[in-house]
Amino acid sequence: MVAAAAAVRCAVDKRVKNSRSGGSFGAGAWSRTTAAALLLAVSVTSASWQVAAAQTPTVHQLPATPTTVAYGYYWAEAKPAIRVKSGDIVEVETMLTNSPVGLERMGVKPEDVSQHLRDIVAQDTGSLKGPGGHILTGPIYVEGADSGDVLEVRVLSIGLPVAYGYNGCSGFLKELCEPRATRLIMMDRQKMTAEVAPGIVVPLRPFFGSIGVAPAAALGRVSSNPPGPHAGNMDNKELVAGTTLYVPVFVKGALLELGDGHAAQGDGEVDQTAIETNLTGRIQVTVRKDLKLDWPRIETTTHWIVMGMDKDLTVATQVAVKQMVKFLMEAKGITQTQAYQAASMAADLHITQLVDGNVGVHMMIAKSVLGSTK
Repeated sequence: MVAAAAAVRCAVDKRVKNSRSGGSFGAGAWSRTTAAALLLAVSVTSASWQVAAAQTPTVHQLPATPTTVAYGYYWAEAKPAIRVKSGDIVEVETMLTNSPVGLERMGVKPEDVSQHLRDIVAQDTGSLKGPGGHILTGPIYVEGADSGDVLEVRVLSIGLPVAYGYNGCSGFLKELCEPRATRLIMMDRQKMTAEVAPGIVVPLRPFFGSIGVAPAAALGRVSSNPPGPHAGNMDNKELVAGTTLYVPVFVKGALLELGDGHAAQGDGEVDQTAIETNLTGRIQVTVRKDLKLDWPRIETTTHWIVMGMDKDLTVATQVAVKQMVKFLMEAKGITQTQAYQAASMAADLHITQLVDGNVGVHMMIAKSVLGSTK
């Protein structure tokens, strides 16, 4: 485009010169006005192209390797695996939370176990491993992000690189796990279904169980297990491809991490696991300095979703309700009482999960009942 613009400018200059000298273009040659108009159009086109080129996001590759994962923690001092700009796209790979030995014991063929998982588990992480157990890809340092901002994470696509997952048995009612066993779940990636028990076939809706940023530096290295204001291990099954997570930023660069891939899960995740599997995904990260949040928020194609987390289910529910009231007040310019009443009549509470230290509650309201929002 730049070369084309230069060529057109050269042709215009030549034609104007020929017109003035009665050259080969002959009588009726372009006027100064015509030439100026064309040059202006070329300049505008060239400028527009340059702006568009500047706005085209860079696509980064982030595989899961021993040097690009945080094994069991979110931490303000974690070394970034990659640095990106606001608006960039990251193609990311995540590993399930298990070991090659455990997978092979369940019946996975050795050749079907990811070499990346073998390399990660084999590394001597020492004190840098834990206190949680999730293998999280990242951190992703987003330039321009800082405390008080909001990081917008658009989930553009999610893929299933292997045809299996597993489900453990523990969680909310451990006494129902007799005998305790971890089961291999085979997935039909063509039909996007899995038979999770005889005669029980579920649709596959893959999502990252854990997407979060580093908590405040004063909290130190935080376990990957409990979710919180930094998001993290929310296990919210609505975070499928096409949705957007908005999460408050607490440290410079945000330090985003993803993992705990799930192919399917029920609200509650009552036995502590879903169909746990490896995932690939494509996300776009954008720094939002025009938003202020104190808890994560989710936008799907059809709903707005607010989150609440706490060790106590009642407190987590109270947080979610208050977040919905706050959202409705901001979105529609209504009073607190009006928003609370509207939430009671139009929004739905769900137990996100019950098994990760902090329990999670989310509240959903359909975009169709809101009309336009601020």
